Amino acid sequence: MRILALTAALLMPIAAQAQCGGGFNAFKNGLKSEAVAKGINPAKADAFLSGIRQDGKVLKADRAQGVFQKPFLEFSQRLISSNRINSGRSNAKRFDRVFNNVESTYGVNRHVLLAFWAFETDFGAFQGNFNTANALVTLAHDCRRPELFRPQVFAAMTLYERGQFDPNRTTGAWAGEIGMVQMLPRDILENGVDADGDGRVSLKTSASDALTSGGKMLQHLGWNAGQPWLQEVNVPANMDWSKSGLGTTLSVKQWQAMGVRPRQGKLSNLPASLILPQGHKGPAFIAYPNFSVYFEWNQSFTYVLTAAYFATRLQGAAAYDSGNPDEGLQGAQMKRLQAKLQNRGYNVGKIDGILGARTRDAVQTEQKRLGLPADAWPTPALLKKL
Repeated sequence: MRILALTAALLMPIAAQAQCGGGFNAFKNGLKSEAVAKGINPAKADAFLSGIRQDGKVLKADRAQGVFQKPFLEFSQRLISSNRINSGRSNAKRFDRVFNNVESTYGVNRHVLLAFWAFETDFGAFQGNFNTANALVTLAHDCRRPELFRPQVFAAMTLYERGQFDPNRTTGAWAGEIGMVQMLPRDILENGVDADGDGRVSLKTSASDALTSGGKMLQHLGWNAGQPWLQEVNVPANMDWSKSGLGTTLSVKQWQAMGVRPRQGKLSNLPASLILPQGHKGPAFIAYPNFSVYFEWNQSFTYVLTAAYFATRLQGAAAYDSGNPDEGLQGAQMKRLQAKLQNRGYNVGKIDGILGARTRDAVQTEQKRLGLPADAWPTPALLKKL
């Protein structure tokens, strides 16, 4: 999903806050007025909005994202199975012509797209049954992230004007994504491709259209053709752990000088960061510039790392060395940690029990201050010291 774990309402621009909430019918009238001002036909805007209903199940799904509280090892083992790997490799062969075209046209590696296809919809089998128009308008009305969803409503209206969206029948994920690789309406407008030549961009029924559109979108988001994205490495026991994390980018030569070595193959001569998702005793990865593009698709660190790792597995990499990580924190403990860090002046965002980027940064700073291995992995020992 493109927008599973983005910023909360407290980070919204003031203008966006004024465009949410209130009576639902009044809110729809406001959408119509803005749509017409943007050039959408008034009759089409009326027809689009006339049957829209607020969907409580969408709001419930938006609030219930506890799966992202799980640490990388547990999350990745839950999503990656031998069956998914075999299905991925089978689909790579089945759609070889499509992937060849995507790779030559957009420079996006087939295994990256296969991993997204697997995680988003299990290769098209489960695309979601939420009414997309209801979902988008419900989330635009909700004052948690309207600045993200309001533009998607207008994009859906534009697709409707073009005969490419039915507000009554189009279904998808709870957050408004449509099709096999789950693209939002504005992404479809900007990157939708009729790859099978039938005159329509059919992301729900045409794997060719969905995969090609996904490839174009990744290129649009900044994917560098021919470059890797993630590689598992071995790390020495005595390196400076404060150098780890996405906030530090060094040359491969610098990482090698510190004793970082690839588990397979050779390291690429690119700027890179060292990722230790469960601390210095767990698995370790070098993240190349393409890894940052994953965060344009989804903002959950655990999801992004798992998707990137799965793509390397489909490409032929061995299963990671899970190591023997120190005990982590459970949801309630993580919330306590976040509250303590917030009281110390750190901006950790929402206290949600999820180990996100800002919580990791704060943890690493405190570990360094306390003389602990500064690997950004919070443990009960750290919580006790705080």
